[in-house]
Amino acid sequence: MTEQDVALHPLMRPPGKHNARVTNEELFFDLVYVFLVTQISHSLLHHLTWIGGLQTLILWFAAWLGWQYTGWATNWFDPRVPAMRGVLFVSMALALICGAATPEAFGARGLAFALCYCAMQVGRSAFIVLSLPPSHPLSANYRRILGWGSLAALFWIGGGLARPEWRIPLWATGVACEYFSPMFGFWLPKLGRSHTSDWTISGGHIVERCQLFVIVALGETIMASGLSLAESKVWSGVELGGFAASFLCTIAMWWLYFQTSSEKAEHAIAASGDPGRMGAYFHYLHVGLIGGIIVTAVAMDLLLENPMESAKGAPALVMTLGPALYLLASSVYHWVATRRWIFIQLVGIAALILVGLVGQDLAMWQLASCETFLFLVISFFSSRKPHA
Repeated sequence: MTEQDVALHPLMRPPGKHNARVTNEELFFDLVYVFLVTQISHSLLHHLTWIGGLQTLILWFAAWLGWQYTGWATNWFDPRVPAMRGVLFVSMALALICGAATPEAFGARGLAFALCYCAMQVGRSAFIVLSLPPSHPLSANYRRILGWGSLAALFWIGGGLARPEWRIPLWATGVACEYFSPMFGFWLPKLGRSHTSDWTISGGHIVERCQLFVIVALGETIMASGLSLAESKVWSGVELGGFAASFLCTIAMWWLYFQTSSEKAEHAIAASGDPGRMGAYFHYLHVGLIGGIIVTAVAMDLLLENPMESAKGAPALVMTLGPALYLLASSVYHWVATRRWIFIQLVGIAALILVGLVGQDLAMWQLASCETFLFLVISFFSSRKPHA
């Protein structure tokens, strides 16, 4: 797509680096996800079973897909245009209702969650398809996206209408439709497929949007630490130590992620022979990275509620899985941006898992302190040691 193509339609972002920045409308939209991430985190906290974990995973993918598809839309289309701003505001309302329905999404409010999610995904694509002329470079791409979104909606609404035990397989299929379809160009019979090489994107916009979402998610770990301490009747040394461990863990996660500069990430997209595919890689990586933050926030809640209890079982699992998943995704993110591995991060993943396995007889504050210390060491040496 050339700059002339962009300028032909008033819905598109005007060409130029200044016009590719994240807008106030997008920042406002992200506020809803502060609530949605909190709801998903609390859903896992109150359902710490394998089934609860699977349900939370599906809800997180739904939240992420809603944000991701909106992020791609605002990369191409200008949210300052009144019509596009209206799409964002309607999406905010629908996402807010999804968040409110999240605790009972696999219960009484399953249909409400499904209908709002589908209205957001299908409605956005339908608006763009109706707004663009058939000859526009992005028109065919959005017809395919609309097709896959409509197919996914059948499974989401079907799951909302079905009995709760059928909801997991049906909704997981709906997630798969939207998550995997970009990998083969949204191929559909008669409509063909899209090619990422045809997507002219702003790397700086994608990187900044992802970074802002990471900040939103890290806000959940801050909330978990602060609220748990506020609700504690007595601030003992153990509770204050647990608070310190959780806060330092948040600092370590911030440090790990932002040591990969936005300039490096933006350059990786701009310098790629296929910027669209590279931008998609960045988005795909962040679903695991932010998922790690959500699981870590649950671990912080458990820690600060019962710091003296044994970490055996589910608490040890989330205290280990969250940081390990985050570190793995952060390592891959750095590799995608720089084509270099940070060796100590790879070793750190194994070390975190090992500590989680052998430390199950420890009190939760002790295990959390060990995991946080490891995280801080990994963060410190990641920024100093030569990269592989």
